[in-house]
Amino acid sequence: MNLTLELYRSHGWFWANEALRAELLELLSILESEPGHLPMPLDPTRFRNVPLAIHCRYSLDDILAAYGRSTVEKPYRIREGLYLDKNTNTDNFFVTLEKTEKHYSPTTLYRDYAISRDLFHWESQSTVSVASPTGQRHIHNEKLGITVLLFVRDRRETTGRTLRYMLLGPARYVSHAGERPIPITWRLEHPMPADFFREAKVAAG
Repeated sequence: MNLTLELYRSHGWFWANEALRAELLELLSILESEPGHLPMPLDPTRFRNVPLAIHCRYSLDDILAAYGRSTVEKPYRIREGLYLDKNTNTDNFFVTLEKTEKHYSPTTLYRDYAISRDLFHWESQSTVSVASPTGQRHIHNEKLGITVLLFVRDRRETTGRTLRYMLLGPARYVSHAGERPIPITWRLEHPMPADFFREAKVAAG
């Protein structure tokens, strides 16, 4: 049978089916309201081919493995929500927006939230002061040649499943206030996806 004629007949049958047309239009509206995120690989000249992409989601193990710091045989664990990779001079911040007393102590209920699609408010550990080496590293990261990467998730888990972090990408220091802990405003090189921004605003309350 002629392929063109067959396709024409198939399409004609489909568009003649009102229920299928309505279902397709409904599906398209859902897909349009929840757009996918176009991944952007990290600059290999800055990150030495670390296999991570901006606006993609990763588990903590995935991220540490990408830096070659953690393996199946020798897993690496972090406790402070920070990982400074000295090989790439990258300071990785792991942020959970919605914090509960079940998983966080009163001293770790940091005020982290999205201000806009390209501005993010982050708070250091309660023990970190402006004068401390870690505080100076955060405030003067560019002068020290350190790149800050923000990894953010809405909450720690949902229905018993640990959620992955979205890599929002490199962030530049804008300003800080206070001595300890240090609230810092960061500007993202790439605006966060609109749908993630909406979720972040809800999660941070």
